[in-house]
Amino acid sequence: MKGPASAFAGRRAALATMHGKERAIVPAFRDILGIDIEVPGDLDTDQLGTFSGEIERAGSMDEVLVAKARLGLKVSGLDLAIASEGSFGPHPQMPFIPVGLEKLVLVDARSGLVAMEQSIDLAPSYASWDTASMIDIEDQIRATGFPDQAMIVRPNTGPAGIVQKGIQTSENLEAAIVHAARVSSDGLAFVQTDMRAHFNPRRMMSIGSLAKKLADRLCQSCGSCSAPGWGVKGTEAGLPCSWCGAPTAWVLHEIMGCFMCDHETSQPRSDGLTEADPAHCPYCNP
Repeated sequence: MKGPASAFAGRRAALATMHGKERAIVPAFRDILGIDIEVPGDLDTDQLGTFSGEIERAGSMDEVLVAKARLGLKVSGLDLAIASEGSFGPHPQMPFIPVGLEKLVLVDARSGLVAMEQSIDLAPSYASWDTASMIDIEDQIRATGFPDQAMIVRPNTGPAGIVQKGIQTSENLEAAIVHAARVSSDGLAFVQTDMRAHFNPRRMMSIGSLAKKLADRLCQSCGSCSAPGWGVKGTEAGLPCSWCGAPTAWVLHEIMGCFMCDHETSQPRSDGLTEADPAHCPYCNP
């Protein structure tokens, strides 16, 4: 069912992916915006960077994301393209907790619109280990959702280019660990969750949620220039402490903005929260 507010109904878009992301992205863009999506068969997005490290990401996450979408435009010959990009690592404030950042972009060569949305996953399927034996990490591997969650194995140090990806059986994983440890200069294999979407169910789910978030946003038009994509552009801190009233680092206002023009407005945070927990107050809990 096509969204009545969609400015894209009836258009066709290229989805720049090699990793099955159409399963997560197509439903929202089709049902909410009325966009038909195709995946170009001869598109190589790995040239822009790989999770396993053989090819480093060239540029910032946003730059690579837009470049990926423009590659989709070029290869497909269409004037509308969609791409997604993910980044994973330790939480900046709590390094022992992993965090995932997903971004999704729609690039419209017809109007010049570049509409980008993002989401944070505080519980991504993201982990890695140095080991000489599968037995030592078997419980941790199972906890990630293996074998649905695939693994990548390479030598911990030493020869580059020896990487096995998409491993989804215990037999293959054990063999890959033994081989990688044997050729590694420190006798260890480096094992990590495969972060490619088609081998990472948790990530595929996050991309699906983000696709709906961006599609919903593209149904909202700017009150100044009428371009699609009106929504949250940034935030302003300063939510008052419920005890002393002092400003905290928590969000007080959401800055609403347009992708095409400079029009902005400020509004209270959308969850209705008006006071911060004193535990986050620099005066009540210094």
